[in-house]
Amino acid sequence: MPRFSIVIPVFKVQGYLRECLDSVVGQSYRDIEVIAVDDCSPDSCGAIIDEYAARDDRVKAVHLPENVGLGRARNAGLRHARGDYVLFLDSDDTYTPGLLEALAGRLDAVGELDILVFDHVRTYWWGRGGRSQTAGLFEKAGTDVFRLRDRPEYVELFLVAWNKAFRREFFLGQGLQYAPGLYEDAPVTHMAMVTAERIGCLDRVGVEYRQRRQGAITKTPGRKHFDIFAQYEGLFAFLAERPELAWATPMLFERAVFHMLFALKRPERVRAADRKEFFERTADFYAAHVPDGFTVPDGPTGVYMRAVAKRLYHAYRATQFAARAKAAGPTRVLKAKTKVGRRAYAGLYTLQRRRSPDPRLAVYSSYWDRLPSCNPLAVYEKARELVPDVRGVWVVRKEVAGRVPEGIDHVVRGSRRYWEVMARARYFVNNVNFPDHIVKRPGQLHLQTHHGTPLKRMGLDQRAYPAAARGMDFDRLLDRVDRWDVSVSSNPHSTKQWERVYPGSYESLDVGYPRNDRYYRAGAEEVAAVRARLGIAPGRTALLYAPTHRDYRTDWTPSFDLARLAGALGDEFVLLVRTHYFYDRSPELSDLAARGAVIDVSGHPCVEDLCLAADALVTDYSSLTFDYANLDRPIVVHADDWEIYSQVRGVTFDLLSGRPGDTPGAVATTEDELIDTFRSGRWRDTETAGLRAAFRERFCPYDDGHAAERVVRHFFLGQETAPGIIPLAQRTPAPAPAAAPALG
Repeated sequence: MPRFSIVIPVFKVQGYLRECLDSVVGQSYRDIEVIAVDDCSPDSCGAIIDEYAARDDRVKAVHLPENVGLGRARNAGLRHARGDYVLFLDSDDTYTPGLLEALAGRLDAVGELDILVFDHVRTYWWGRGGRSQTAGLFEKAGTDVFRLRDRPEYVELFLVAWNKAFRREFFLGQGLQYAPGLYEDAPVTHMAMVTAERIGCLDRVGVEYRQRRQGAITKTPGRKHFDIFAQYEGLFAFLAERPELAWATPMLFERAVFHMLFALKRPERVRAADRKEFFERTADFYAAHVPDGFTVPDGPTGVYMRAVAKRLYHAYRATQFAARAKAAGPTRVLKAKTKVGRRAYAGLYTLQRRRSPDPRLAVYSSYWDRLPSCNPLAVYEKARELVPDVRGVWVVRKEVAGRVPEGIDHVVRGSRRYWEVMARARYFVNNVNFPDHIVKRPGQLHLQTHHGTPLKRMGLDQRAYPAAARGMDFDRLLDRVDRWDVSVSSNPHSTKQWERVYPGSYESLDVGYPRNDRYYRAGAEEVAAVRARLGIAPGRTALLYAPTHRDYRTDWTPSFDLARLAGALGDEFVLLVRTHYFYDRSPELSDLAARGAVIDVSGHPCVEDLCLAADALVTDYSSLTFDYANLDRPIVVHADDWEIYSQVRGVTFDLLSGRPGDTPGAVATTEDELIDTFRSGRWRDTETAGLRAAFRERFCPYDDGHAAERVVRHFFLGQETAPGIIPLAQRTPAPAPAAAPALG
């Protein structure tokens, strides 16, 4: 029988779950069992739980057949618990190192406790906060063992399940169960605290309590917050059945009404339209349960409680308004004046926004208003086929407007028509973000397609990497994320990263990248035609070299001698070089191309063409690696500065580990190794083919040639995601060019 059972209910937290589980199984104290309860989560949480259970016999995976909610998922886990003590941990939170060892040490020192409470720290999406407001109580308690009746101030300890270790026999013996709905922690915590004979406190931060920007149910307004009344009715029914607990009734009544008022004044919980009804329900509870001789507390809380006791909603509102006005001061007025001065909020744009969105107008952009390309272009082309009544208009920069392909309607950024279409369009499609001056109106929908799989750290993660975050305003970034309605993903890794580093209320659409459809739809004739347009002679093996940019470099310099590599490979090979679009044209590359040593394809408008034409990809840390893997052709990683790159930019996994699923093929860290990789044939041997297969399985599970159709049907037509994803083993990627010659 383990000392501690940790019950972790899990639902839609795939971006945080591994961190949570690692914090538990990695504890120095090992005598534990971990019961992870998959509450029928629609994402990959269930698979993650199974993975941990398969490699650690202390982890038990429990899969519920239907979603039952947080409270009942805890109950389900409790039924499997066998430990002396049971702890509940939310699956987006984490334990601090050494917590369980500290708990065990305290129990060894003072003997069995019914409840051992520990402190927490709030971790906000913008950084770490401080200890709880009741941190002083932990310090004051020291190693004392007490009853709540003797130390009533400890009723103010945080009303949650996850900051306590409960003696399991005590918890079950009191018949404690979590009820369905929100605020399920409160009644169980109160029931446990008032019935416990031996309570102890550990003056230690044990949990990092994650304050998610979006997704947390306590920050989602709606009728579910009315659950608080049923929860407290359950508590007072419990008290009514136990006359010996009459001493606790006034104390818990005050805490209950305070909790209701706490929820009422928060717009992220109770909507404006529901506030009066919520107030009336609070007044009903007050009238039904107010103890004889109850004394309203002094201070602001007492003012609100008196309004509840007398059912004076107007008095409650007046008090609340006065408090908000005092807190806001002149700041709100100053902010309003600043907004009025912005060009985007004036003139034509403001006028056009008064009109209803045009249900037949869609706006597209890619790569900060460059030429049409990438996922948005694939969506645009499929939308013209499936929803021809929706007119697509592209936003482009003035300097590229003359190069937009014929037949594609477009507007120049900042022009008169630009403001008109941005105000009137119903649909917005982009692989980055639309500018800050764009206001999302009711009835408008935004599709974020992204433009790669994140090997490097993105979004909020960049705060820890100053070189990567240079000039980035994270508040504005999150304002842009708030406009997203749908976020497209090409693999589970991306979905987990996006949901964590771009916290928002959007829907993750796991359907593949539309731009990758060509890799499954192109035939041999199309591949040959692309190669001919690029000037690749028949029979030559084309290597596409496509490095990513470096945050610590302002211009591009080849990381190896391009001419030497081309010379070492000989005439049988041809090297296509594509620099990152963040960099200006390279004089060195232009000179090599002029001499015929390489083909400079940096200005080619379609990277999918280049991938179809290439027999193999040579890259470093570019996200193109993940897309090219769809073609099931050799990939060679040239990583001469991995240590610097991973430290300066940050990475989400170790590309060079050599583990299946991490590394896509042969790896070279020097110029000589790169040359030898091709001369020895290692670039396409059996070992690298096996690595490529595992990498493709991990990062290409959805791309099958139908991603664009799935996106268009879902986003424009509101249909269920269709057609279904073809299993990887049944897909046929575009045929590779003629077999490459052997070297050696």
